[in-house]
Order: sequence, then C-alpha cells, then structure tokens
Amino acid sequence: MIVGFENSDDAGVFRLSDDLALVQTVDFFTPVADDPVIYGRVAAINSLNDVYAMGGRPVTALSVVCYPQKGDWDVLGQILLGGQMAMNEAGVVVIGGHSVDDQEMKFGYAVTGFVHPDKVVTNAGAMPGDSLILTKPIGTGTINTAVKRGAASEAVIEACIAAMTTSAAAASKAMTEIGANGCTDVTGFGLLGHAYEMAKASGVTFTIESSAVPLLPETLELIGQGMLTRGDRNNRAYVGDTIEFDAAVSGVMQSALFDPQTAGGLLISLPVERADEYTAMVAGSFVIGRVGPLGSKLIEVV
Repeated sequence: MIVGFENSDDAGVFRLSDDLALVQTVDFFTPVADDPVIYGRVAAINSLNDVYAMGGRPVTALSVVCYPQKGDWDVLGQILLGGQMAMNEAGVVVIGGHSVDDQEMKFGYAVTGFVHPDKVVTNAGAMPGDSLILTKPIGTGTINTAVKRGAASEAVIEACIAAMTTSAAAASKAMTEIGANGCTDVTGFGLLGHAYEMAKASGVTFTIESSAVPLLPETLELIGQGMLTRGDRNNRAYVGDTIEFDAAVSGVMQSALFDPQTAGGLLISLPVERADEYTAMVAGSFVIGRVGPLGSKLIEVV
C-alpha cells in the first residue's frame, strides 16, 4: 500500500509492480440537480476527480445505486445515462455495479485507475515556497441550497452546473506534466477543510488570499441571504482553531471558503516558478495563495 487513509487523501494507491499501481476510490451522494442526466454526469465526474487528484488515469468503474423500488424507472435510466456519458468521455469502462432499494435516492461510482508508483501526487507533498492553485470556482453548496429554496436565477444555476460538469482530466494532466508537489480535490469539506487536511499532512502553513479565490456568480449575495448548508457549521468544527482569519475577511467570505463543494476543483501545490505556466495551460485556474513553513496555525486567510 502506497497511500492509505492516514492522511485523509482522495484515493488509496496499491503497488502492483515497480512501474504500476492501482488508484481506488468510491463516492456517491443524493441529487444535486433536478435534471437526472445532469445528476448522473456530476456524480460520475465527482468520482473520477479523486483519481485525477492523485495524478492517476481512471480505467474502470462500478456504479453504486440507491433508488426506491417503486420509483420511476425512466428517471433512473436517465441518471445512469448521464453517468455513462461522462464515463465514456473519460475513456472509463463501467463493468458493473450494485443497487439497493432506498427511499432516498443516491448515486455514484467506485473507480479504479492506474498510476506509476513514482508519480503519485498526494495531499502530503506541499512544500514551503510553493504556490497554491485552485482549478474551479467555489460556491456550489450555497447555490444548490438556493436552488432548493427557489432563490437562484437561471444564470447562476447554469454557471453552477457548468462547474460541476467540468472534468479534472486536463487539470490533472497539466499537474503531472509540470510536476506538482501536492494535490487534493475540493469537495464536501469545502476549500478550507481540504486545505486543512493538505497542510496538516504536509506539515506546512497555507496562506490563502481570499480576494484571489474564484467564486461562482452571486455566491456571496446568496450566503448573505442565508443560503447555507449544514456543511458551513460542520466544516468549521472540523478544522477547529487551526485557521486564522485576517480582520478584513468578511463573514460571508469565510462561509464561502467553508462551503461544501460537489465535483469541485483541484487544489494544487507546485513550485512558484511554474505557477504562471500552469494557469496558462488550464483555463479557469488561479493562484490563490502560497505555502510556508509550519507556523502557529495550519492556514492563514488574508
């Protein structure tokens, strides 16, 4: 075993030979979109991202389905179709799966990929002097809450769906080509929750520039209207007192940084001299901070 669960990494990695290792992960969740095809697509992309975050190439997948036995089978078919389309685009073969009768719908995949044992990118490799790069805007948790409450505009919904359905394949490929030191994907623990795991595993302190963090449209406005998930409270409790906020960082911005994401972007730590090259290669990626020696806090938000 090269990577286990000791550092809360995105996937497990098991060496098969000197030049081949398996990357394995599983992820599934309740609906994040009214359109079943989009829901299936997002669930697939979210599952694949864990392999991409490790620098791996996804190869096969098993579907995980929780669906009411008396539900609409056409809807389930559309969910599976959306997931299959995303898997086809990634060149991943769905070789089976498992379903159970459940009144609360859930869908996702267990994904297996390949990676060279010497090229695994973990969340424990961030080094002082690195730049921190985020490859997608944040705000999906807030926007999905607003959708449920009928408070999100069509333009905001479209932007959210576009973010959730963007694959991390290109971002991962560029990361491995340039030579990233560390990486994680930003999902349920929010940007700060996953940054906390990465900084802790690496034994460093992250400085995150809040003004540089890309946001989906109207994220701060919707947070100001109270469109928060339980993740806001849970993620704050998860990181505890390991984070220090500058007085200039507003409360709504803090909530955005704790906002749980679905199929979020990659948070990448790479040498500062390669940061501009990376952002030029990957559309929608931004330098959002830097890595320093371990200080009194794991994360400083300015």
